[in-house]
Amino acid sequence: MPATAETARTVRALRAFRERLGLPALVDVHTHFMPERVMAKVWDYFDSAGPLTGVEWPITYRHEERQRVELLREFGVRAFTAMLYPHKPAMAAWLNAWSADFAARTPDCLHTATFFPEEEAAGYVRRAVEDGARVFKAHLQVGAYDPNDDLLDPVWGLLAETGIPTVIHCGSMPAPAEFTGSGPVARLLARHPRLPLIIAHMGMPEYVDFLALADRYPGVRLDTTMAFTDFAERTGVFPAGELGRLLDLGDRILFGTDFPNIPYPYEHQLDALERLGLGDDWLRAVCHDNATRLFGLPDPSALPDPARPSPLP
Repeated sequence: MPATAETARTVRALRAFRERLGLPALVDVHTHFMPERVMAKVWDYFDSAGPLTGVEWPITYRHEERQRVELLREFGVRAFTAMLYPHKPAMAAWLNAWSADFAARTPDCLHTATFFPEEEAAGYVRRAVEDGARVFKAHLQVGAYDPNDDLLDPVWGLLAETGIPTVIHCGSMPAPAEFTGSGPVARLLARHPRLPLIIAHMGMPEYVDFLALADRYPGVRLDTTMAFTDFAERTGVFPAGELGRLLDLGDRILFGTDFPNIPYPYEHQLDALERLGLGDDWLRAVCHDNATRLFGLPDPSALPDPARPSPLP
């Protein structure tokens, strides 16, 4: 693991945060692990300030895979995900095979899978479920597809039936696309009202619309990824008038960061959540308890050290 003064400072800050709240560890539902050449292309895109970002976006944790896993453990993260996604057909099944192997050799990673609207989707999603996938990722912005595509109907039906959640990037940040915004997701939920969706990035910048969907559909959750940070607030401020609703939905907000692809230190996401002023109980639920309950993680008292998680069931 990179032993730098910055890393040591982050580890201390995160330990102090957990101790202050009495948290055994953190659960991060939005971290990225991908095949090496895919991750390299993602980093190249950020480096070029591509059209979906358009701003300078330094990757804070640009390390090789093993080092990134060890960093999360040092940060006190007891469970995390491997958010990966296709941008074209005939890619998702290959990504799923890689992710299944990654989960098998990384027991604190929640086995993650993905899909794309194509004839084969129903088959490979069912195989991923049978192989133990615990969370899926859908990226409407990068994939440029309508979640209501008929080819995805059996996929959504299976995920609604099994209760396996999907982290879905559907907000219009950092740039709007044809199928971003709350409209396509609202139509999807009208057809599959029991679908367990986790709205990535709190749905920014359409915060209000996605909070309304969470009010309407009890299976809808939101993750905090990049929301409320200084970086995100420069272009899309969370409306102060909605803090009460954020508090009311406290049992359905999940901690996420976008690690390693973040342009600031890991603890800044936690600082941003704490300065909302919603209280310690809300923070404990968001940073650990809600995801622990959603994914059926083991009793944290069985973990001898948050920085060295035990295998998940």
